[in-house]
Amino acid sequence: MSKEHDVSDTIVLGAGMVGVSIAYHLAKRGRSVVLVDRREPGHETSFGNAGIIQREAVAPYAFPRDAKTLMQVVPNRRVDIRYRPSGMLESASALFRYWQNSAPGPYARIQPEYASLIALSTQEHAPMIEAAGADALVSRNGWLELYRTPEAFEARLAKVAPLAKQHGLTYDRLDRAALAEQEPDLASEIVGAILWRDSWTVADPGGLVAAYADAFKALGGKVVKASVESVEQGADDWRVATDAGPLQAAELVMAMGPWSGDWLGRLGYRLPLFVKRGYHMHYAMQEGHALNHWVMDAEVGYLLAPMRAGVRLTTGAELANRDAAPDLDQLDAAESVARKLVPLGARCDDTPWKGARPCTPDMKPVIGPAPAHKGLWFAFGHGHQGFTLGPATGRLLGELMDGETPAIDMAPFRADRF
Repeated sequence: MSKEHDVSDTIVLGAGMVGVSIAYHLAKRGRSVVLVDRREPGHETSFGNAGIIQREAVAPYAFPRDAKTLMQVVPNRRVDIRYRPSGMLESASALFRYWQNSAPGPYARIQPEYASLIALSTQEHAPMIEAAGADALVSRNGWLELYRTPEAFEARLAKVAPLAKQHGLTYDRLDRAALAEQEPDLASEIVGAILWRDSWTVADPGGLVAAYADAFKALGGKVVKASVESVEQGADDWRVATDAGPLQAAELVMAMGPWSGDWLGRLGYRLPLFVKRGYHMHYAMQEGHALNHWVMDAEVGYLLAPMRAGVRLTTGAELANRDAAPDLDQLDAAESVARKLVPLGARCDDTPWKGARPCTPDMKPVIGPAPAHKGLWFAFGHGHQGFTLGPATGRLLGELMDGETPAIDMAPFRADRF
């Protein structure tokens, strides 16, 4: 064994919410763990999300299948979804399988499997929040799903009621008067809202990931800020070359979010991954006005979150190549609508943030052992819910890696399901 290598039990590649949570759980189990990322923990995809730990998100985002919605998407002017032809072509096979899995039959099988993960979300965040001393970042007052038309509001409630009963969720139906008590500065076009009570909101998502990383280091974990140059399997170990020096460990966890596919290809895996990109911008509120809750303009497709850095507007999905140059039309369109919803002031950021959500065609993450490599573990593809599911993934992967029976059935999340 070369003395040049930094040797540990486990190397975790990727320091977003998922990777940091895995590193924390493995360190808590007594392993020596090295966490590697080219940026500081929480400064990539996890930095830019809407900051909701979505306990209510038991139904994953399906691909639209009705002709009316699809025809509305084609002109490429919607706020909730935009696309670029090059991105659609690159991911055509995965997107087609996504469309197939969104049909009623496959989706009915996928939804409860996905919900089994979501059920662990807040309960697994809670001890990590405590260990990280991060309670000041977290609010447990829920968030608001807003509706502009009675028809859409009632249709949504009809779907919500059985899901809430099945999965033990609590929510309030707010009419216009009740909503005005919660959010007096909302525009009068909003006819009602669902207040999701079980979900938590975070005033600084990247800050929470960084706090979790500090808790990991307090357990003896090591964070290496470096770019990965190569990943190789040895006779009984894994070796990772970085621009900060070589690393070596008995086991390796791939938790690099939308960059996981780059390295999977080099190891011979061709998993059907694709990305949904998103943007955010922070705003001041006009003097004398406030936004008290995280609010989603559900019929339009964007979210406003009153965070430490200002009111964060996060867009819907953009189907585009991961590294393509930004196209800010979607953000500008969302801002135009949002300014009519709440009294937003000036932009707070010099430039908008852009990120990419790592997705799979069956809407479920990949969590578990690599099919063809001993000591290699996968944890990626969480789509819109990596921030929500990081701690749950950390717990479950730790149980798998130590040969324990996981808290839920992990077969639906194996890499060999594709």
